[in-house]
Amino acid sequence: MPASAPVSPPSKPQAVNPHEEEIPISYDINIPYVDVTKESTSHTRYPEYLPTWDKVWFDPLRPFKYEDPALRVKDKSKRNLLTPGVKVTDIQPQIGSIVEGVQLSQLSDAAKDELALLVSERKVVAFPAQDLIDAGPDKLEQFMRHFGKPNYQPVSGTVRNHPGFHIIHRDGNRQEIARFLEQRTTTTLWHQDVSYEIQPPGYVMLGLLEGPEVGGDTVFAATDMAYKRLSPTFTSFLDGLRAVHSSAKMINHTRLTGGLVRKDPVDTVHPLVRIHPVTGEKCLFINGEFITRIQGLKEPEQRYLLDFLMQHIMTGHDFQARVRWQPKTIVIFDNRCTIHSAIVDYLDDDYGAKLRHIFRLCALGEKPIPVYDQFE
Repeated sequence: MPASAPVSPPSKPQAVNPHEEEIPISYDINIPYVDVTKESTSHTRYPEYLPTWDKVWFDPLRPFKYEDPALRVKDKSKRNLLTPGVKVTDIQPQIGSIVEGVQLSQLSDAAKDELALLVSERKVVAFPAQDLIDAGPDKLEQFMRHFGKPNYQPVSGTVRNHPGFHIIHRDGNRQEIARFLEQRTTTTLWHQDVSYEIQPPGYVMLGLLEGPEVGGDTVFAATDMAYKRLSPTFTSFLDGLRAVHSSAKMINHTRLTGGLVRKDPVDTVHPLVRIHPVTGEKCLFINGEFITRIQGLKEPEQRYLLDFLMQHIMTGHDFQARVRWQPKTIVIFDNRCTIHSAIVDYLDDDYGAKLRHIFRLCALGEKPIPVYDQFE
């Protein structure tokens, strides 16, 4: 739970060149550190979801008992969720579905359990035209509590008095984006959300409030399918590895840029391959953002292995799904068996980013289940 302890403002970084202070570029273009302007506040459709920086502090997450709601489902037909008139359209054969004719705000607890099962099976599920967004932050948080303990955002903008929200608001930001692309060849950053926690998120909600007419898609890859494509000889090696996930880079960068930090860095050891508690599938648990070390490997070996696995996933278009957004679309995905990246392609040479306003809520799940019991 958040504590009321004040957050001390970070000290200014020392300049490398005494005549010109250098500001580090954002390592993740999807974490804005700038306040929104009064103009943005006045013309946005959802001012209650604009990012704020509340000065609260979070203690380390303690282990807790987690029951996956999908495991409560006895009737696999999902008759409470997929009622007559509901249309389900698959994005790709193995990953991703669009569900029309369902209002998440109207679901019973039994239907929410079936939703968890559907997300576990399809990995990414999109629900267009959701009135739950108009119901406000309280209702969204209440909905997501059914799927797990809320995660509190350690950096970046949140909704006022709702620190579980992670808010991305792009409207211009031309200089910030230009400086980012001076050092990077792409805006993509493949990751699994908050993997550094001892019990990382299982189910994650994304909701688009406003966005460009074209662009700003999110791409997901199925890490269980990626695992299956590897040889038995290679996967038997991966099954025994453990990786260190750390939020230190994110926390340290936020402090260097003068941003607000609400939590100390967290380092956690997780298996590189985890067992999905609902499907029983083996899933690669890998991250282009938070993994700092693979235990037992030398640094060149680690770099080679991570580069290979990330390239394998990024180029595996036959086990990927690309979600195209429309305002008031809610996407719920399984963070345990997917890896994803936002696509920042909604750029204007004269102005910068076109308006895109999106939120994320994470429901923390179980401690990642290793292949071998002796890792516990």
